[in-house]
Amino acid sequence: MGRILAVCASPARGTEKRRVGAGRFTPEWGLVGDAHGGDWHRQVSLLSAEKIKAFNARGAGVEYGAFGENLVVEGVDLRALPVGTRMRCGQVLLELTQIGKECHSHCAIHQRMGECIMPREGVFARVVEGGDLAEGDVLTVEPRFGGRPYRAAVITLSDQGAAGRREDRSGPAIAARLEASGYEIIERLLLPDGLEPLRGQLIRLCDQRQPDLILTTGGTGFSPRDVTPEATLAVAERQAPGIAEAIRAHSLSITPRAMLSRGVSVLRGGTLIVNLPGSVKAVEESLDCFLEVLPHGLEVLRGEAGDCGVSRTEG
Repeated sequence: MGRILAVCASPARGTEKRRVGAGRFTPEWGLVGDAHGGDWHRQVSLLSAEKIKAFNARGAGVEYGAFGENLVVEGVDLRALPVGTRMRCGQVLLELTQIGKECHSHCAIHQRMGECIMPREGVFARVVEGGDLAEGDVLTVEPRFGGRPYRAAVITLSDQGAAGRREDRSGPAIAARLEASGYEIIERLLLPDGLEPLRGQLIRLCDQRQPDLILTTGGTGFSPRDVTPEATLAVAERQAPGIAEAIRAHSLSITPRAMLSRGVSVLRGGTLIVNLPGSVKAVEESLDCFLEVLPHGLEVLRGEAGDCGVSRTEG
């Protein structure tokens, strides 16, 4: 259980937030009157008061809101909570959607202190239920009943597609199959072939947005630009080769050219990453192979089931 020490807002992007004492939070925007609100997953930003206090002990001397946070919370290590956690504060229900953020340009705090804690310690949430919230209100982490849907991201790798010279059909086909199976698609990306763009996005998604599953399509062949497996292996923490092996074995029953696919399947944190081929037909065949089996693996990855298939809640 925690307590709200500060409610902060800014009328324009790129400016420090100032304490406003209280505010109205809506699912359509976030904190009404704050320039960073909107119909997206980062409606509300939060920082733990203890992190600010420790930073100020080094001589930073920053006021609440200076990091761009909407809410300063005492008594809860927000950074340690997983994405999907729900937090109740009176009428307001928030759902954690992202841990940390990218720092595209160093702020004045970073220039003065050599670092800024917001990219590392800040968390972001969307408003599930709206209402009024004020400094001094109690915040509690609310248990979720009935489980939560699996969250997935889809990434298409294609030089021609990223340049607008070819329609991406494989990415939408994957997203449609996942949505039909009950997955929530949190992001769809279209990137040029190449190692660094994909590597960076995989790290960002796994570490900050924490989806259960990332499926890539394209870049798994023999062309010099086909480096999707290399980018995926570069971010891997553990191997999960069985899925990629099963896809190739299944596809070999359809075409001998399947042996030329170099796709891999790996784990980073709580996210499974699987490379799929680039054509719609090959994507559909691959999904036919493993999609029905996947939920058990994702349950185990979440810690909601054991490797033997028995749910943690089944005694």
